[in-house]
Amino acid sequence: MSTLVSIRNLRKTYQRGPEKVEVLHSIDLDIPKGDFVALMGPSGSGKTTLLNLIGGLDSPSGGEIQVDGQRIDTLGAGQLSQWRSHNVGFVFQFYNLMPTLNAQKNVELPLLLTKLSSAQRKRNAEIALQLVGLADRGKHRPNELSGGQQQRVAIARAIVSDPTLLICDEPTGDLDRQSAEEILALLQSLNRDHGKTIIMVTHDPKAADHAQRTIHLDKGTLVERELAVEH
Repeated sequence: MSTLVSIRNLRKTYQRGPEKVEVLHSIDLDIPKGDFVALMGPSGSGKTTLLNLIGGLDSPSGGEIQVDGQRIDTLGAGQLSQWRSHNVGFVFQFYNLMPTLNAQKNVELPLLLTKLSSAQRKRNAEIALQLVGLADRGKHRPNELSGGQQQRVAIARAIVSDPTLLICDEPTGDLDRQSAEEILALLQSLNRDHGKTIIMVTHDPKAADHAQRTIHLDKGTLVERELAVEH
């Protein structure tokens, strides 16, 4: 299986007042295409920082990040924005849906940056909603949907441009257990049936069990890796 994400000697430092705080210390990590990785660790361990660096939302202080053969640590802000729009789908704990738009229009949003026609954008959004089991909810606004349904819309938005990589930051953190299980099963299906590579930050061991493997971060260092049970 070929490597999708390759990280070497990755470091991230923030300036807090007069002192520099190193959040990530010399991380080396490879994630193969088609992997589903859960990233766990205590609060402040650097999980979201690592996720944001892999997704091109932030730039490292040192080291290399390659995604699908592209060095993203050398890209400027404009290039990173362009790269993200073609390669990464984001799913967050809070769904970040536009309240005035219906589900279909919310899913279409990433496609406004493309050259697709209005009809093609609509068609792609309909396909994405069908994939997440919400084909009949396209005309509903977020306040007419449950939390689990809103997260499904957010996942449809994340996959509508057929990204190389899905980045999920606590995607079930705001959901009840049943809705969380449904979202995790959906992510498993996107990974297993549609070949999506997924990196998911979670505090929840039950959520991590849905991944193919778990990676642990503590104080900015990878401390152990373990294989999850086969699904």
